[in-house]
Amino acid sequence: MSATQDRIVPGILLMIGFTVTAPVMDSFAKLAAAEIPVGQIVAARFTLQVLLLFPVAAALATLARPTPAEAALHFARAGLILVATSAFFAALRAMPLADAIAIFFVEPFILTLLGALFLREAVGWRRILACVVGFGGALLVIRPSFAAFGPIALLPLVTAFCFANYVVLTRHVARRLHPVALQAWTALAACILILPALVLFEGSGVAPLDPVMPHGIFWLWLLGVGIAATIAHLFISAAVSLAPTPVIAPLQYLEIVAATVLGYLIFQDLPDAQSLLGIAIIMGAGLYVFLRERHLSRPPPPPP
Repeated sequence: MSATQDRIVPGILLMIGFTVTAPVMDSFAKLAAAEIPVGQIVAARFTLQVLLLFPVAAALATLARPTPAEAALHFARAGLILVATSAFFAALRAMPLADAIAIFFVEPFILTLLGALFLREAVGWRRILACVVGFGGALLVIRPSFAAFGPIALLPLVTAFCFANYVVLTRHVARRLHPVALQAWTALAACILILPALVLFEGSGVAPLDPVMPHGIFWLWLLGVGIAATIAHLFISAAVSLAPTPVIAPLQYLEIVAATVLGYLIFQDLPDAQSLLGIAIIMGAGLYVFLRERHLSRPPPPPP
């Protein structure tokens, strides 16, 4: 499929929308984690997605019953995003937002490799270079230290691996399903997987899965997680249906910019000079990919 057919520029813009809204979801989750178990935050996220997306999908007449093969893919995506989300939310309980996302940013390398191996997408040297430059910028923003955080620092790596596979599966099915219906069915599959676990572990004392009754502002934090997650994953479902994964993978580095800003505004994590340099490098790598793909997607000039 040609670059024009793939509608790369709209896909890039949608991916940028994801990089802005995903850290908003993470910020709500970090706020909620002060009182709410990780499994309950994850369950609230997917339950709200079901409540928000199924009426919209029904109104758009896109909510066709999935075939057995499609249902299997929905459950596979749900399992991957459940593990990815749970691992990342657990990391956020102990780690600053930008630290966790900096470690997570091995994901574009994994995504680019998976796109080449399983989707047979071309990976040119410029895209690889953009990934490398963006990753170098992410390391400058936050220098993750396993000595400082211990084994919990491995959790964002688990998120990176699961999320990269989630994106590949999303691209595999996104061309055949409307993004709203795709996210609605996956959210329902996630609820089917996580809600029985919460019922089973209620009163067990197992901290990540023993639900509690939220109080006061924590209801708002849970609502924010669900709404922001719904918007973010609609963005990424639409983005990967339009643009190849090697194109959008480097753009994920823009997420660290939003995370750093939110970390400062909400959690008083102030970037130092080296972090600001890293932010500039990340933004430069993302802007380069956007401008180059926009140039490549333009039709050739008419012959004289």
